Formats: sequence, structure tokens, C-alpha cells
Amino acid sequence: MSIVAKFGGSSLANAKQFGKVVAIIRADPARRYVVVSAPGKMTPGDKKVTDMLLDWSRCYRSGLPCEEIQQAITARFVEIVTGLGLSLDIHAEMAKIAQNLHLDATSDFLASRGEFLNAKILAEALGYDFIDPAGCIHLDREGRYSSDNGHLAAALKGRRAVIAGFYGSLPDGSIKTFSRGGSDITGALVAQAVNARRYENWTDVSGLLRADPRVVEHPRHIRLITYDELRELAYMGAEVFHAEAMFPVQDAGIETHIRNTNRPQDPGTRIVPDSGRHVKNGHATISGIAGRKNFTIIRIQRRLMDKEIGFGERVLKVIAERGISFEHMPGGIDTLSVIIDDRQLGDKLDGVVAEITRVCSPGRVTVEKEVALIAVVGRGMVHRIGASARVLRAIARANINVKVVNQGSSEMNIIIGVRNCDYEKAVRAIYRTFVR
Repeated sequence: MSIVAKFGGSSLANAKQFGKVVAIIRADPARRYVVVSAPGKMTPGDKKVTDMLLDWSRCYRSGLPCEEIQQAITARFVEIVTGLGLSLDIHAEMAKIAQNLHLDATSDFLASRGEFLNAKILAEALGYDFIDPAGCIHLDREGRYSSDNGHLAAALKGRRAVIAGFYGSLPDGSIKTFSRGGSDITGALVAQAVNARRYENWTDVSGLLRADPRVVEHPRHIRLITYDELRELAYMGAEVFHAEAMFPVQDAGIETHIRNTNRPQDPGTRIVPDSGRHVKNGHATISGIAGRKNFTIIRIQRRLMDKEIGFGERVLKVIAERGISFEHMPGGIDTLSVIIDDRQLGDKLDGVVAEITRVCSPGRVTVEKEVALIAVVGRGMVHRIGASARVLRAIARANINVKVVNQGSSEMNIIIGVRNCDYEKAVRAIYRTFVR
């Protein structure tokens, strides 16, 4: 079975990086399908080529001079082609893009050309076929990709190919890009279409980390994690590959490997379908710790709340009618708490509290602001007695007051609420307890 390898922008930023990518692909003949992003930053002060292309589009539509931007983009691709000793005429390719811009091409078309050109370059360097996803990844009018990827499977069958990431086509044939980081989605769709043995996501880090390195110094890498665990960590703010890219490969039962282009010898992180065998095979008690600050807890108290049918429904209706989504809703016999991200709540708090008071006639409503939520995630917690107690003891030993505790029904994650100012200290305390 084949391997699908997707390379991010940092892996394809210049000719030197391209050389590493070519060596990685040639090291394993099973890497038959390659998905590419646009060139990323060469140095921290650089701009990504996609951002430069969008600048070009904006300048042109505003009637401003844009020759300098066009020349800078051309120079980035010329450096790659020249450094690899290829014959692709970048100036001719850029002239075609400029012509389409004059013909009122959309900003999505311009934004996709970084992936388009990178795919052409890598295909020539490898001797693979080039595939433009506009002809085989079809999106609906809202820009959602179809679960029926027969066109993509047919386009790839029996070939070794490089596919441009990040975009597909709408029903009218126009180019539509995914959200930023969307080349991950393209890679996952390709893996699903060819029923790949493995989907490799090559980037500039050696896998996922068990905690935020800005909070925990030199956190260890996660070697094995399930898609469900990864979803929990991503939801709580852990930086991973595009969240939507999980679903096609998870549904198809395909493993994803996060690998480092600059250190291909590192094992990286394996993301696997949910299966008991991984826990039995030495799965750690916790896979990772993630979290976010700035939540508000609205606590509602009312005697005999448990006997009153529809009380919770009325509370949630007040929140929903104001276009607010909530994060968690822990409760007791006579209490109900609603935890809301401050970005959702905005300036609506007073109105929400007043309406809950009017509609539900509670005995008391209290509000606690500046709360941080920490997710301790691990499929192994189900099989380890006392895991939740260890989390709470770790926080208590750090002299931190817990505002709320909520454990998911899957027993795969524990959510702990603490004050914003205690967030970093709490994460470090939990990490020290579980990660040796």
C-alpha cells in the first residue's frame, strides 16, 4: 500500500529545503503521492508566499503599483528552480498568473498559486506527474469538500503524483481555497482516496508536544495518540495540524505520522484510530495537557432544581438566543454552571444574567470571571485507578484553588478550572506529576 506525504511551507521554503524533501521521498518507494504547501518563511522576518500573493491581489484591485510584489514572488520561485537545476520557466508561469489577474481572477485563485507552482516544481524534480486539484477535488457552493472523492481516486490511480494543496473547485469551476493550513486537508483527502497505508505530515517539528513549551520547559514529545485524544487537545488550544484534516483519515482508519523534514531520523508522533490495543501496548496515562485562559462561569442556584423539568433547557435557550455557544455545563442537585469563552460572551454578560434571572427565577446567580480551563487528556486514564485524584492532588500541592472540575463521559479527559493567574503553575504541576 502507498504512503501519502504532505510537506508544509517551512519544508519547501527554498531550494535547500526542496532538496531535503526530494531525499525523503526517494528514501521510500511507497511515497507515491505528495501534497505540497506554498513556500513558507526562509527567515523569521520573511513573508510567506501566500501572503505575498494576497498582497499582490489587494494592490492590483486598489489600483496601486504592484510590480515590486510580483518581482519578489518571482524571485522566490526562481531561487528554487535554479537551485534544483530545473527547466520550468517561472517567468512564463508568473505571466499567466498576471494575465488571469487582469481578467479579474479571484483572490482565492491568487492565493492558491503558491501551492500550484510548488507542486509543478516538485513534480519536475521527482519525475512525478503534476495534478491540479481544481480538476478532481470538488467543493459545494459553500466551499465544503464532498465525502465522495471518486474523481480524486480516479485522477490518482496508478500514478506517482504531486498534488497542489489548499484548494479545490466550486461547481462553477472557480478556484476555492480551504482555510489557512488547508493543505493538511488536501493530504488527508488524498490518503483517503487511495486508501493509503499511512499519511505523513512533514513539518519543522519532531511531532506533537505533551504541553505548551511556553509554559513547560522542554516538554516531551507525544509518540502515540489517538484521533479522539488529539481532537480534545486541539479544541483546548494545542497547536496541531488542521483540525478538519483528522476526519477523512480517521474515518478511513489510516494512521497519520507527524514528522520533521529537518530531522527525518526522529520518530515523530503517530496518530492512530481509537483502539484498545494501543492502551494495552503501553499507552501513557495521559497523552497531553492543553488549555486556554479567559472564560466566565455563570453559576445558577435554585432549590429542587433537579425536580424541575426544563430548567436547563430554559437556561440554554437564553444563551442560544444571543448567539452564544457554551463550553461546559457542570451541575449538581441544586446548582447549574455554564462556562463560556469570553470571546463568545463579549459584552453580553449582563443581559444574559438578567434574562436568566427573569426566565428561570433562580435563588441566586453568581459570576466568576478570569477563569482558565486546563484539559488533561489521555485514553490511558480509563485504565488507571486514581488518575483524577492525582490531577487534583498535584494542583492542591501547588496551593492552587480549583474553581470547577468536569470529566467527560468518555473518561478520556478531565477539565480543571483555575484562576487565570494560576494557569501556568497548574499546568506545570500536572505535568510534573504525570510525565517523568
